[in-house]
Amino acid sequence: MSFRSTPRRHPRTSPLRTRAAVLGIGLGASVVLGAGAAVAADTVAATPTSAMSSTLATAVRAQADAQAEAATHAEHAAAAAKARAKAAKAEAKAAAAKKAASWVDPVKKYELSAGYNQDGSHWAHKHSGQDFAVPIGTDVVAAHGGTVVKAGGNGAGDGPAYGNAIVVKHANGTYSQYAHLSRIDVKVGQVVATGQHIARSGNTGNSTGPHLHFEIRTTPNYGSAVNPVAFLRSHGTHV
Repeated sequence: MSFRSTPRRHPRTSPLRTRAAVLGIGLGASVVLGAGAAVAADTVAATPTSAMSSTLATAVRAQADAQAEAATHAEHAAAAAKARAKAAKAEAKAAAAKKAASWVDPVKKYELSAGYNQDGSHWAHKHSGQDFAVPIGTDVVAAHGGTVVKAGGNGAGDGPAYGNAIVVKHANGTYSQYAHLSRIDVKVGQVVATGQHIARSGNTGNSTGPHLHFEIRTTPNYGSAVNPVAFLRSHGTHV
């Protein structure tokens, strides 16, 4: 028996199929790589945006905190200013009340000359007040607050020896008299404050030289005088 040998055929890949496979693999790789690149790009793009949002939020919070702190400081400053103004007002009121209750010298820069109860040929009786030697035209002020009850020539009714004179009634029941004036700047019924200008000193009436004759009285009239220097010193002046 004879056998015929049949040659084996090895399958051959078609060049077309090979090329298609290669193209397919390449395309797949491209798709995968493209998708990966897209995901990576999205991740990279998303990261800066998130960081910026966080930074912006932090900045907004910091600004809000700064504004709140500034508002608190402003409130505290306003409260402090209000307290200072209130304290200053109270202090001014207290100072005004203290001044109203105080007594002052009727003139400044003076020398004491003839004193209270002093004997002399110039007076029919003993000297009824205290003389303050000052130049003519010196500012004369109310020694204490009160109401003018006398003002004018002839001693304002107490006699020509006093010349031009003023008498002020005070709330504590005493009266102050200012005499030998060159000018009178108040009227009867006028209310005056402690230290307020009322006249100018002079040399009118029975006077041997420019000075202010000052009395403290228990009535508005002559004959009720008390020691004016002792009175003023007892009320805080340094005459």
